[in-house]
Amino acid sequence: MDDGHDQDERRGGPGKRRPDRQGERRGERRAKPRPIDARALDEMALAYVARFATSAGRLGAYLNRKIRERGWDGDDAADVAGTVARLVGLGYVDDAGFAQARGAGMLRRGLGARRIGETLTRDGIAAPLVAEASGTEHQRRCAALALAQRRRLGPFGRGSEPLRETPADPAVRARQVATMVRAGHPLAFARALVEARDIAAAQEWVDEADDSSF
Repeated sequence: MDDGHDQDERRGGPGKRRPDRQGERRGERRAKPRPIDARALDEMALAYVARFATSAGRLGAYLNRKIRERGWDGDDAADVAGTVARLVGLGYVDDAGFAQARGAGMLRRGLGARRIGETLTRDGIAAPLVAEASGTEHQRRCAALALAQRRRLGPFGRGSEPLRETPADPAVRARQVATMVRAGHPLAFARALVEARDIAAAQEWVDEADDSSF
């Protein structure tokens, strides 16, 4: 007489169910995206520029990465450069505007020209546009000052009185200079702010490069 125990064993034991192989195969089919064709490439490019501010270089890198991931469905090679060029021609991609916006944002965060240049170069921005987006002398000094204020470097790091003094410990000053250099500022900028005798002197150093005087 079958008491149910044998049935459980035949089914794989109490509480166990046979694996759904058909469901697994359906999941595998869903997980594998279709290769990209010319129409899908255009649609993908348009969707990207509609969602993100980008440069021609970043858009091209994105499309090429998607083709490597999903494969290409076409008799001819994918014309990524042509797709990007069409969107540039339509005004959907503007390297100059992208560079200016990104550079201005980095300056506001207190980053220096070197870091801005490295970032924009990775984005595929041409050297003349990188130079324009890296700010004027005054803007770069303002960025350095903003970093010193936020990170409490030089005269911004001691006490609460209006005229704070630069830290006396040479090791502290050296670490602070290194912090500013890592943020992309020239060594001369870093030393000028870290070694400024007080906050007024730091502000005076920035004002010396007021662009209106040029």
